[in-house]
Amino acid sequence: MGRTRPLGGKLVFVTGGARGIGRATAAALVAKGARVVIGDLDRELAARTAAELGGGVQAVQLDVTDHRGFTAVLDRIENQLGPIDVLINNAGVMPIGPFEDDTHESAYRQFSINVFALMHGTREAIKRMKPRGRGHIVNVASMAGVVPIPGGATYSASKHAVVGLCESLAWELRGTGIDLSYVLPALVNTELAAGVRRSRAANTIEPEVVAREIVGALERPRLAVYAPRSMGAITKLTGLIPRRLGDKIMTASGSDHLLADSLGDPARLAYEARVAASAPGAEKRRAGAIDAPR
Repeated sequence: MGRTRPLGGKLVFVTGGARGIGRATAAALVAKGARVVIGDLDRELAARTAAELGGGVQAVQLDVTDHRGFTAVLDRIENQLGPIDVLINNAGVMPIGPFEDDTHESAYRQFSINVFALMHGTREAIKRMKPRGRGHIVNVASMAGVVPIPGGATYSASKHAVVGLCESLAWELRGTGIDLSYVLPALVNTELAAGVRRSRAANTIEPEVVAREIVGALERPRLAVYAPRSMGAITKLTGLIPRRLGDKIMTASGSDHLLADSLGDPARLAYEARVAASAPGAEKRRAGAIDAPR
C-alpha cells in the first residue's frame, strides 16, 4: 500500500454537512487537522453544527440543486480560504414507496440531488483541480447502487448512476493527479433510515463508521469504499451465487419488504415531508424560473 497522506491543513468542503454522514465526516476530518467547510440547505443547522464541531469549521448555506449557486459557493470558498483540496459530495435524499406510486416530481427531485448536483460538483472540482495537478473527489453513493432495494427503486437507480459515473470517470482522470472515490454505505443510522425497522438482515451502522472509511480513503486513495469494509467481501461473494439462491436469501431475511414495512411510520413521514422541500433550485429550474447551468 502507498504511504498515508496527511490531511492536516487540507481544505475540505462537505455538502450536506450539517447532519448524519456529512457531520460525522466533518468531525473526523477536524480530528485529522483538516480545514473544513460544511454546506447545507439548512443555514441555521449548518451554523450550529459548525460551532459544535469547533476546529475552525465554517458553514455556508448551499442548495446543491442550484448549480450556479453551487459554483458561486465554491468560488467564494477558494477566494477566501484558498484552493479546495477535497470535495465530498454527500448531500442526498431517499424517499421510498412502490415504484408505481412514485411521481415524476419525486423522481426529478431525487435525481436532481443525488445525481445531477453530484455531477455538477464533480465537474466543478475537476476544472479547479486539474490545472493544479492534485485533488480528491469523494462521491457518496450507497449499497443500493450495487444491490437490490425493493421499495426504493428510484433511489437505487440514482445510486447506480453515481457508481457508473465514478467507475467510468476514474479512467478519464488517470494521469491528472486527481483521485476519485465513491462510497457504498450500508443502512446508516441517520434520517434517511427513519422508520426502517432494524433486523438481523438490516442492522444499521453509525455515521462515524462511514466517516472513518471516507477519511481512510483520503489517506490511502481507493475508488470503491465500502462501509463497513466487510460489505466489499460480502458483495463479491453474493455476486457469485445463483440468482435463484440469492432471491431465496432476500425473501428469507425479509429484505424484500423491509422498506415497505416502514411506510406510514411517523418518523418516516416526517423525513419524507422534509425531503419534499429539499430541492428548491431544481424546482425553479423545472418550472423555467432559472436557466440551466452552462
